[in-house]
Amino acid sequence: MESYWSQDILALVTTLKVALVSTLILLVIGTPLAWWLAKLQSRWRVLIEALIALPLVLPPTVLGFYLLIAFSPQHLPGQWWQSVTGQQLAFSFSAIVIGSVIYSLPFVVQPLQKAFEQLDHSLLDSGATLGAGPLDRFWHIILPLCKASFITAATLGFAHTVGEFGVVLMIGGNIPGETRVLSIALFDHVEAFDYARAHLLAFSLLIGSIAVLALVYLFNFSEQKQQGLSNQSRQMP
Repeated sequence: MESYWSQDILALVTTLKVALVSTLILLVIGTPLAWWLAKLQSRWRVLIEALIALPLVLPPTVLGFYLLIAFSPQHLPGQWWQSVTGQQLAFSFSAIVIGSVIYSLPFVVQPLQKAFEQLDHSLLDSGATLGAGPLDRFWHIILPLCKASFITAATLGFAHTVGEFGVVLMIGGNIPGETRVLSIALFDHVEAFDYARAHLLAFSLLIGSIAVLALVYLFNFSEQKQQGLSNQSRQMP
């Protein structure tokens, strides 16, 4: 019994590691990508947005299957990874991080893109006039104004990564301490007819997801309320 609990705790640790690393990478990649899409005026924009949003409608096993082929040593991405690191990419922690980033990308890019499209660019122009560089404008103008969208994007990316199953199973397998995450552990308990442990994991994931989303909605509600009060105070004579 103790070993079962230790395996579930190990799966929890692996899940949190994957989610944290993936979320950080998603923010680093998704922020400039969302900014570029928000400013892009091209007929190719629709196609690029469709490719980014593809994981929203594509079955996870389909994406996982093609990633598994790409990550194998017989194909260029897998060959390059093995030549650089000396290790196989498929069925590794790095593989499920890369898969998680691709699968959760639209959950980060889309909220940021909408925020950037609604941003008052006259404020950026004013900052540039006062001598603020691109990084200064990002940290002191864009980030404060889009703070709620950044928190929403990070939370959605993190929560979506925690709940992944098909992609992770296809490219990572079920290696304890390496690629075995909570969703796979839950599946294992169901296959073993251990419904008590399956209920415990499922209920924990359910409560955790509700808590995370409730905190995000609460934060956004508070931000909107403060913004409304601020606008009212400016309009008062």
